[in-house]
Amino acid sequence: MSNKDSVYIIAEAGVNHNGDIDKALKMISIAKSSGANAIKFQTAVPEEVVTSSTGKAEYQKKNTDKLETQLNMLQKIHLPLKDYKFLKEECEAIGIEFLSAPFDITSVNFLSEIGLNKFKIPSGEINNFPYLQLIGEKKKPVILSSGMASLLEISKAIDILCNSGLTKDLITILHCNTEYPTPIKDVNLNAMLTIQKELSISVGYSDHTLGNEVAIAAVAMGASVIEKHFTLDNSLPGPDHSMSLEPSELSFFIKSLRDIEIALGSNKKEPSPSERKNIPIVRKSIVAKTNIKKGEVFSEENLTTKRPGTGISPMEWKNLIGTNSQKDFNKDDLIE
Repeated sequence: MSNKDSVYIIAEAGVNHNGDIDKALKMISIAKSSGANAIKFQTAVPEEVVTSSTGKAEYQKKNTDKLETQLNMLQKIHLPLKDYKFLKEECEAIGIEFLSAPFDITSVNFLSEIGLNKFKIPSGEINNFPYLQLIGEKKKPVILSSGMASLLEISKAIDILCNSGLTKDLITILHCNTEYPTPIKDVNLNAMLTIQKELSISVGYSDHTLGNEVAIAAVAMGASVIEKHFTLDNSLPGPDHSMSLEPSELSFFIKSLRDIEIALGSNKKEPSPSERKNIPIVRKSIVAKTNIKKGEVFSEENLTTKRPGTGISPMEWKNLIGTNSQKDFNKDDLIE
């Protein structure tokens, strides 16, 4: 899903535009300037996603009208399908990848028609057979969030995608927890490695925690994709704003991830370019512990090791002990 040397970072706009196309456009600009590889929205025909009487999740109730149904809420915060074509064109114009997670069959087909490069499957669709089958038939790269799912459920979803025409190398599984915000005790980041090992598949992490440290740890553990929600303003009304990063926080978040990538370096253990200059200063050489006359036998009584490291290495100690000095040395002279 990403270059082996670069984590694919998704700035998750979701529905934090609150159904306002101008806010969505502004978020595209912010995601680009923050250094994200992609911005991701959520595409849905609300009437195809939930029944008219479906209630809301607890975190949604905290941040929206408690009396409205989930359908009422979704109708307020989703953009009409036609707007996503415009958002995709804007992303292409400024050079950031457009992603949008479809929540229904109509949205899957629409996004495919406008040329979506890869599908992002939200956690709630991991057991939706006809939905997964349709996306598999599109034969485009897939990023699948696995919140609320067991390893067996993830495996079954992969099988459906692959049996429908997708190849496994085009699938990345994001370890995820769908509680907003996710309590640290429930992150279970090691499960990401279990998914990778047991299912032999590329993995990443969709971060719903407060703060940056868990996503940073995920990168250090080998995540190839990181996803994080952001907003224009935490105080805006809506289900996801309060736990999302504001623009300046998004920039810092992405810089932190890129710094960790650089810090991970290569698999080689050797002196770095910046520290090579320290070798002669910090390491030691074999030096005269006392004044030594020519012909005198080198011993532990007349030799020691001190800085700088520009003389004979102390690793030659045993080879030098018992031999005869070829010249006079004063105390602290490097042995030559």
